[in-house]
Amino acid sequence: MNSQSVFKIACLLIATALVMPAESSKPVSVNGYVLDSACAFTKSLNKPISEQCAIACAKAGSPLVILADTGEIYWPIADTTPSSGQNEKMMPFAGKKVTASGRLFQRGGSNALVIQEIKLSAK
Repeated sequence: MNSQSVFKIACLLIATALVMPAESSKPVSVNGYVLDSACAFTKSLNKPISEQCAIACAKAGSPLVILADTGEIYWPIADTTPSSGQNEKMMPFAGKKVTASGRLFQRGGSNALVIQEIKLSAK
């Protein structure tokens, strides 16, 4: 096998790994509030102070997260390569209670969620 064939096989394996979903993902549904990540960590809030506050922080660049009813924080992520920020998708829900379903990825104690569906839920 020549070096060009080895290179092609290596590229194919890398491309396959990038396209295939990680085996560690699992489907979940999460109930909680959408708020900015800084307040979720620094203020120990159980829910956002207000919709306006969550929107202002997100517009200033703070990533929006879901603070679940269980107290866990879920980071919305994209499963595309290259990846993209999720604030635009989350902005209509800033400061509101939601139910989000999708694929959960966990690493080092963090929860990341590739959201397939998100909707307002009853408070």
